[in-house]
Amino acid sequence: MKAIIPVAGAGTKLRPHTYTQPKALIPLAGKTVLSIIIDQLVDSGIQDFVLVVGYLGEKIQDYAKEHYPNLHITIVQQNERKGLGHAVHLCKEAVGDEELMIVLGDTICEYNLSDFLQTPGSVLGVKRVDDPRDFGVAETDEEGIVTRLIEKPQIPKSNNALVGIYKIVDTSMMFECLDEIVAKCAEESVKMDLTSALDCMIAKGAKFRSFKVSNWFDCGKKETLLESNATLLKKWGANVSDEQSFENTIIIPPVSIAPGCEIRNAIIGPNVAIGEKTIIHYSIVKDSIVGSFSKLYDVVLNDSLIGCDTEIKGETRTLNIGDNTEIDLG
Repeated sequence: MKAIIPVAGAGTKLRPHTYTQPKALIPLAGKTVLSIIIDQLVDSGIQDFVLVVGYLGEKIQDYAKEHYPNLHITIVQQNERKGLGHAVHLCKEAVGDEELMIVLGDTICEYNLSDFLQTPGSVLGVKRVDDPRDFGVAETDEEGIVTRLIEKPQIPKSNNALVGIYKIVDTSMMFECLDEIVAKCAEESVKMDLTSALDCMIAKGAKFRSFKVSNWFDCGKKETLLESNATLLKKWGANVSDEQSFENTIIIPPVSIAPGCEIRNAIIGPNVAIGEKTIIHYSIVKDSIVGSFSKLYDVVLNDSLIGCDTEIKGETRTLNIGDNTEIDLG
């Protein structure tokens, strides 16, 4: 089985961070969004991946080579942002007719992946939401068989939102439907969604089962990313190397501190993730994510998302600072 992970999106809701860092590489609970997804799939035996990259794609390619040298990873370039259906369609040659998983590059869910893969036939991950109008929606019968799929319906007939996790058995039929949608959308100059292709498969006789996930973590904007970071830190526990010691510093779990950090006279936590080789002196940091190679001096941070290679001096409360930034608040 192969896994397609589309990671070509520009991540506009996470700017300024995504001007210099792909959304899939934003740090989360001591990992990255992409590494959490890949690790889940590898733990279930998948070794063959297709990454669809676009904006800042070379950073994702370099990250994959460095952190997953033993996996078979094919890179597919999506130069134009024409939608998820277009991204998957570009993988046609790389996938062939092999059974596959599709996991969106900003989709982190809590679910039993082994049960998901062992469910007979094609399977769609779903989660009940209060307002499904911003999602693809699955209408199902009493046995959980999907009867219809609709992308962002104005009047939803179901609260089962598609969470971005798909197992496709009949890939040939999927690509046939994508061929039809690509041809149609090319004439109308609109984005190509995957939901319509899967609904086309249902119309042609394909059977999809729905699979309810336990939790669905939103990594699309600062506030929800910080909430997801806190939830995952509580779930996974502290991640601080025993070899690291920090002078006159109080650590309030759960906290993740990457190797090579220098922290003095500080209070760190709770719900803080700090990237590698970051320096923090005379500061208080809680409920925040701090990127690698950053320097914080004499600051108070709360509910903040700080990019990599950033220097901050002074005192503040809430920040949303991108990479390669220097700020003096003194």
